[in-house]
Amino acid sequence: MRVNKKVRMNRLFGNGRCLDVAIDHGVCNEPSFLVGLEDMAGVVDRLVKAGPDAIQMNYGQADLLQDVPGKDKPALVMRLDMGNPYNRIRHRAMWAVLQNEAEPLIGAIEMDAACVVVNLFMLPDEPDLFKQCVQNISRVRADCEKYGMPLMIEPLAMLPVEQGGYMVDGDAEKIVTLTRLAREMGADVVKADPTTRAEDFHRVVEAARCPVLVRGGGKEDLHAVFDKSAALMAQGALGMVYGRNIYQHANPSAVVRGLMAIIHDNADGAKAWDLYNAA
Repeated sequence: MRVNKKVRMNRLFGNGRCLDVAIDHGVCNEPSFLVGLEDMAGVVDRLVKAGPDAIQMNYGQADLLQDVPGKDKPALVMRLDMGNPYNRIRHRAMWAVLQNEAEPLIGAIEMDAACVVVNLFMLPDEPDLFKQCVQNISRVRADCEKYGMPLMIEPLAMLPVEQGGYMVDGDAEKIVTLTRLAREMGADVVKADPTTRAEDFHRVVEAARCPVLVRGGGKEDLHAVFDKSAALMAQGALGMVYGRNIYQHANPSAVVRGLMAIIHDNADGAKAWDLYNAA
């Protein structure tokens, strides 16, 4: 018997939209990602008080959120995989594996997650990495259907950087194609990179045929982040999954306030900037 995923989806999307603050970067094994996350208990406490719709974490730190008493705390989105494409050096072997290959969903069920997330990497000349991601998604999807757990797939088309490592490829054709693949594999939610031109993002939304949340990526100028976020919402996105653009700022709670206004109140970038500065 198939369990209805709507129960958990309702916890993730309050009014049909969602701000998911990602602090699951510890599994990337990249020191620069940990700046701002040294004190995870303090980070979680501040984010809970800021009141986003969800916080994205790994199993080993999820207790910090789920031990918070009360029913009004953010929903938990749990990452199920880990890999090495985010490292500043380019490795001889690129890989992405499930954190628990035997029972990938058991931790999410134990911690009462509202959704789980898995990567779909597409890097040039790395077909084995892509194959690993497809296998991970196929394995997880079966359990998601069984237990009524929404599956968020993160399609990531990336390009090599001359100094080493990889960066986001904002090519609309690649993002649309990979998003379509994510949907074909059974995504309930897609976490997609923004297209280079925000006005092309509606194509990603159309390809997904399910809620699309925009991935934040590396830390940028906050005023530009607000403007871009509002533009992407206007293209049909239903929210954001932002990490470093929140937790690496001096006042993460104020950033959350601005983004929540864009996502839930249709504020433009200028209004969000004013809310941020009024904190």
